[in-house]
Amino acid sequence: TNEVLKPGREPQFHRTKLPGDFFTTITFLFSENMNAERVKKFLDHLSSGGEGGKLKTVTRKETAAVEQNRAFGPVGTRSGEDVVIVSAVRTPIGKAKRGSFRNTTPDDLLKAVLEGVVTKSGVNTKEIQDVVVGNCQMGGAYAGPARGAQFRAGYPITATSHTLNRQCSSGLQAVASIAAGIKAGYIDCGVGAGVESMTFGGAVTTSGGAPTNESEIAGNKLASDALIPMGITSENVAARYGVTREEQDQMAADSHAKALLAQEKGWFEPEIIPVKAMITDKDGNQSEAVITKDDGPRPGSTPEKLAKLKAVFKEGGSTTAGNASQVSDGAAAVLLMKRDKALRLGLPVIGSFRGFKVVGVEPDEMGVGPAVAIPAVLRDANISAEMVDVYEINEAFASQAAYCVKKLDIPMEKVNPMGGAIALGHPLGCTGARQVATLLNQLHRTKGKVGVVSMCIGTGMGAAAIIEAE
Repeated sequence: TNEVLKPGREPQFHRTKLPGDFFTTITFLFSENMNAERVKKFLDHLSSGGEGGKLKTVTRKETAAVEQNRAFGPVGTRSGEDVVIVSAVRTPIGKAKRGSFRNTTPDDLLKAVLEGVVTKSGVNTKEIQDVVVGNCQMGGAYAGPARGAQFRAGYPITATSHTLNRQCSSGLQAVASIAAGIKAGYIDCGVGAGVESMTFGGAVTTSGGAPTNESEIAGNKLASDALIPMGITSENVAARYGVTREEQDQMAADSHAKALLAQEKGWFEPEIIPVKAMITDKDGNQSEAVITKDDGPRPGSTPEKLAKLKAVFKEGGSTTAGNASQVSDGAAAVLLMKRDKALRLGLPVIGSFRGFKVVGVEPDEMGVGPAVAIPAVLRDANISAEMVDVYEINEAFASQAAYCVKKLDIPMEKVNPMGGAIALGHPLGCTGARQVATLLNQLHRTKGKVGVVSMCIGTGMGAAAIIEAE
């Protein structure tokens, strides 16, 4: 082998005996910086046949996991090629229709966070090459106004943009898309963001009036199930997996209690960008106010009070207005770049992006998505569930969030330690990016190291990402 591995030689052929009395011929192309030791180990592995003298078969799934781990780098390591986070911010979250941002358009919310990641990091906007924005309810995923918000935030025309809609994971998908673009070498710096104004976007719908082939859909169970109202999927999860009304109300009460404590202690301040908004009083008079805190957390949200609320999606059901996420307005943004670029520019590195996974589940119980996506992304990153310090799991409904936590046997003290969407609100396209900002804030505050962001996705999916704090 040592003879074959001399650098600067023509392509060489090495014949290695494998188990089962057959041979393979392997061709190596060498260069001056070829790592001879690595190739030797590979040949030794082939010669030994893996464990027990048998050649180990590597599945496509295992190969994909190794590729992702290699792409984003193992947790606990540092490389100039890492995708790092230098800033992650959000607006306060307002109650839709009647809250702090009922008179604020979504592009103004987006502008605030696009400015915020720049101000907080100190980056020059000319370094930003691409912006991806998640949005669910506005026409065309809000592509035009989102580009306009960029320009209003002072970004140059060289910073390209696009918007996307992967339902409730849109904000996280935007962050992951920027991370993937950096790893692929398309860009070395970009912003993943999310925005939703459910005041202007309206209520959650199924097909949203889009033209569809109704007869074909009616004849296909999965296609039909993909259009089931989200509240019914919540009831399905509760019924199929035995999540009681009491468990749901307890999770909701805990969410409010944790969020109220975080507000009282000022724990949200590092992640929130104050936003100016026009407020209308009960007499119709308008005045400008600076919004600095979330509308949603409600004092006195006890299990006993929540138990008095009626189910809203199904007679005799268990999903109520009190144990489901709030309809909300908000925006969030995350600035990512290659580690070596951040170091060269002297910018703060607050975290690194270590993995991302989207999985498919049954559409009529879409809420189980995190229970499938979280183990998948942990396998890809080759880390155990115990290594994770904080789990930010979106509380679309208490039924599905409680099920996922129980299924994965996650200690509740690790789950949404500053409250979740039941208390804070769930502006659909924003939430995933908001969770990244909240997660990093919490990890830094508690000196934690590894965090997971996850959510269920309408139509039957789940998403999860691994973030390492630095």
